[in-house]
Amino acid sequence: MLAVMFDLTDYLNRHRARVETFLLARLPRENARPARLHRAMRYSVLAGGKRIRPILAIAAAQACGGPDDPALAAGAAVELLHTYTLIHDDLPCMDNDVLRRGKPTCHVAFGEANALLAGDALQALAFEWLAGLPAAADPVRLVRVLAEAAGSLGVVGGQVEDLQAEGAPPSAKRLRFIHQRKTAVLIEAATRLGAIAAGAAEADIRRVGRYGRHLGLAFQAADDILNATASADALGKPVGSDQARGKLTVVAVHGLSAARRQARELARAAQAALAGLPGPVEPLRALARYTVRRQN
Repeated sequence: MLAVMFDLTDYLNRHRARVETFLLARLPRENARPARLHRAMRYSVLAGGKRIRPILAIAAAQACGGPDDPALAAGAAVELLHTYTLIHDDLPCMDNDVLRRGKPTCHVAFGEANALLAGDALQALAFEWLAGLPAAADPVRLVRVLAEAAGSLGVVGGQVEDLQAEGAPPSAKRLRFIHQRKTAVLIEAATRLGAIAAGAAEADIRRVGRYGRHLGLAFQAADDILNATASADALGKPVGSDQARGKLTVVAVHGLSAARRQARELARAAQAALAGLPGPVEPLRALARYTVRRQN
């Protein structure tokens, strides 16, 4: 009997639809006061994107052999926090980007103050959603995991180092620090949250966490490559901006060929971390392969 090939596109489409339905239903209504703030929040969250982080949470729950409905809610919370980081990254005081996912960034569309506050509100709402999960999903632990990923030892710390590194001499050690905290830590958190919400065994939570850590580094390497090589239409945001600002990137430190090789090696390491999981791992394997071959 021939093995059935796993269809990643179908998997992504099905679970992206679940995520979109959840977000549409749970985000504050755009006509609820303060309406302009809620419109800014919805504008940024619903602007598109592949919903990789919540889908990773769902896939991690499945790979650990548990239910994926609680993981959907946990992954949606990660998506809110991720969107808050994008809004703040785009602000004039940070990267000053005017295009995100092919649309004007939040501060261009709603003003700088409203964008700042929309990011703040999305961060708070992410923890509200986690705290509201049933006791079986261990909401206290979920909140702690996401808070650790979001704070000064996680995303915020990575952004600070990223800003300070602009124009600095190339440093592989510093680059790894930035990418681990600015990108990988939140992708690792998504996989761990999915496993925790599904009631996974501790060993399996560690396995999907290692997977997420390697995948996050591969994802950022691929992002750096795209910024250096893709068109603005394909990428949905300005390209070449990393080089223009003197950003510390995998391409700047290692060169384009080595950056591509590093992304492939990290994707393989992510897949190797899945050994021993009790549930279906092909979605996670396919997502790792997709990360290094994505074009936008």
